[in-house]
Amino acid sequence: MTTQTQPQIKEFQAETKQVLRLVIHSLYSHKEIFLRELISNASDACEKLRFEALARPDLLGADTLSVTLVPDAAAGTLSIKDNGIGMSEAEVIDNLGTIARSGTKKFLETLSGDSAKDAQLIGQFGVGFYSAFIVADKVTLLTKRTDTPAVRWESDGEGQYQIQGDDKADRGTEVILHLRDEDKEFLEPARLRQLVRKYSDHLSLPIILKAGDTEDTVNQAKAFWTRPKAELSDEDYQAFYKHITHDSEDARVWAHNKVEGSIEYTSLLYLPKRVPFDLFEREQKGGIQLYVKRVFIMDKAAELLPPYLRFMRGLVDTADLPLNVSRELLQNNRTVEKIKSALVKRSLDLLEDLAANKPEEYAEFWKAFGVVLKEGIIDDAGQKERIGKLLRFHSTAVVGDVPEVTLQQYVARMKAEQKAIYFLTADTLAAARNSPHLEGFRVKDMEVLLLTDRIDEWVAGHLHEFEGKALANVASSAADVASAIETPEKAAAESAFKDTAERLGKILSGKIANAQVSARLTDSPAVLVAGEFGMSLRMGRILKQAGQNNPFATLPILELNPKHPLVERLRDTADESGFADLAHVLYDQAMLAEGGELDDPAIFVRRVNRLIVEGLAEQPKIILS
Repeated sequence: MTTQTQPQIKEFQAETKQVLRLVIHSLYSHKEIFLRELISNASDACEKLRFEALARPDLLGADTLSVTLVPDAAAGTLSIKDNGIGMSEAEVIDNLGTIARSGTKKFLETLSGDSAKDAQLIGQFGVGFYSAFIVADKVTLLTKRTDTPAVRWESDGEGQYQIQGDDKADRGTEVILHLRDEDKEFLEPARLRQLVRKYSDHLSLPIILKAGDTEDTVNQAKAFWTRPKAELSDEDYQAFYKHITHDSEDARVWAHNKVEGSIEYTSLLYLPKRVPFDLFEREQKGGIQLYVKRVFIMDKAAELLPPYLRFMRGLVDTADLPLNVSRELLQNNRTVEKIKSALVKRSLDLLEDLAANKPEEYAEFWKAFGVVLKEGIIDDAGQKERIGKLLRFHSTAVVGDVPEVTLQQYVARMKAEQKAIYFLTADTLAAARNSPHLEGFRVKDMEVLLLTDRIDEWVAGHLHEFEGKALANVASSAADVASAIETPEKAAAESAFKDTAERLGKILSGKIANAQVSARLTDSPAVLVAGEFGMSLRMGRILKQAGQNNPFATLPILELNPKHPLVERLRDTADESGFADLAHVLYDQAMLAEGGELDDPAIFVRRVNRLIVEGLAEQPKIILS
């Protein structure tokens, strides 16, 4: 253990130095956020103690948990004190000298150079303590856990810190800011009151301002969600949202409900505007905060909302769970299941209301979170119909700035003879719009939905139908697709190209199931389609890229456009070598149009070059006189 007479000098971790430099030199125009961050940290320390005291009541004793601000004009210091959990020496080194968390790297990557925006990111990425150096040229921290010796930590933020033992007797943490001369405004009681009410009024524990011989509580000191909705303004809700999420932007909408009956709970759900940095990281758990009888239990209770609603933020406070509830107890708990079911309904209510009454805002939500909501089609059969109505799609019927269409809109304008809702999946919207599969549907003026998210392959496979209309992939040879684009000329063409199709089947054996004349093509020479019950080519590629075997893999069908000059040339080519070259070129072109990869690009290039040279040789030479 260190002592006061033998301080240890330690170097900050490299990434910590980067954060310190940014805080000190880049965020000076938004200095006041330091108080928000340090009070938030002190509040968290009190909540942690309250939670640990569930198992060990002696930790809390008779203390009232609180945060105290002590400005000292004579010394030029501002102290932020709490009587929360405190830290051991190892925890101080780990939390203040090292940031061994992925959040730090993400924080540095997310910085925009705009100090107003960057200032809001500090708390979101767990580096809020360093905001102290915005206003202080030296920071002293005194801390003590109940069961470990007290620790003193001190630094000027320039690359080193010193740590040693201390004689602090009471539990908790005190952060002492040695303010710069230009920042002495934060010693004025009126300024501190104004900042507490602006940033921290919603905290449930008292924030006490000790100025001279007077002490007074300067915040509401009541759990925000327990206050009547009638006395809360939109600004109050937005301030609380920013406190629990550390988001710099306002929430889009929210729902505050108190439920009484067989189970009792209060829920406060927010729909964010901005995508959190970890939304798509598999190891990150989504979820909302859980309180039991206003005691904070856990930060991300994933059991209270399904993964497809992990973008929702907020909290639930209930009296119907034990205070010592664990993640294991949350699983398969009937009370939790009832609360979860109600929260799902309330979340979808919010989205439906937004879609109906603020379609432009819903379009913004969909752009940010739509790919996550789609997971509900796969994961939640009970809500599939409701989620289906919330889906939005690009379509061949709309281009430019026109909003994406709903399935209801598509069904309403289907042709009388149309049997199915037609869709096409592709890697990009441009690839979808230019796909050969759409040519026959354009001729028939039939609308096709264009799906470009990787998850869409699974979504289409689980949705199956909407309002009694089946979904059909236009890249399939399914009967309902083929009949939709059937032409009178096809039967005659099939007879004329029967031998050609058989020769193609032999030449491309192992690559295609068979070759046949197509009614779907008007401009392209050939296209690859999946068998009627086969998996789409794009789905096969996705599985392959993920390193997974495809148990439903089948060879595609090569469909030919009998009116295209290349296909007519193929039919008229008697030489087997020339026929093989052209056959492979048509297949490879069709594969590229599907977004696939060629087995041997070099051979493809040589074959194309050979065909070009042969074509040039057949052109009449122009003699200049």
